[in-house]
Amino acid sequence: MEILRCENLVKTYGEGNTQVKALDHVSFSVEQGEFVSIIGPSGSGKSTLLHILGGVDKPTSGKVYIDGTDIHSLKESQLAIFRRRQIGLVYQFYNLIPVLNVDENIVLPHLLDGRELDEERLNSIVSDLGLSDRRKNLPNQLSGGQQQRVSVGRAIYTHPAILLADEPTGNLDRKNGEEIIHLLKESNRKHKQTLILITHDESIALQADRMIYLEDGRIVSNERIRNIGGSVDEK
Repeated sequence: MEILRCENLVKTYGEGNTQVKALDHVSFSVEQGEFVSIIGPSGSGKSTLLHILGGVDKPTSGKVYIDGTDIHSLKESQLAIFRRRQIGLVYQFYNLIPVLNVDENIVLPHLLDGRELDEERLNSIVSDLGLSDRRKNLPNQLSGGQQQRVSVGRAIYTHPAILLADEPTGNLDRKNGEEIIHLLKESNRKHKQTLILITHDESIALQADRMIYLEDGRIVSNERIRNIGGSVDEK
């Protein structure tokens, strides 16, 4: 079942001779439970694409459908609610609230939505993240790897339709980076969580079900690596 579709996405900055086209008619779709990596050199449009898919930025033209909803046709207030409920975002630099502890950072989007705390789910996520002994710690009392674990927990807590990760290992050492990728893959495989991951690291990109290569704002390849669920695709 299709969970995401983008059609002819164009994003331009500036005007006239100074105009830059960050995205140039990008179109693709993603199936529910699929793990898709998006790779390309610096300046290829990867992060711009992710921000548009996540409703953080608007395209100059084109459409994004998530679970059947044209997200950029929503009013700002509607889009904010949709993002909290249906889109999980993991950034390179964590974006945690410094005065909130681990538990509070994980459940913040859920509480902002006015919904009741699911203690059982929170306990399960904290345990899976390996943070059971750090629950009351503030971000500045955590290592970089632990902070990124919290951001992963925050992204998956609400059972979003899609999880978007923008260079989630870019600010981590190799060991912590590998652990974060493992957590994201476990969420994808164990809970059928649809995952789109932006990276410049081909070794990470090749762990996905499908790899999309961007260059100069265009898709230059869209390659199936393995079937959804993990078996290698027979070509």
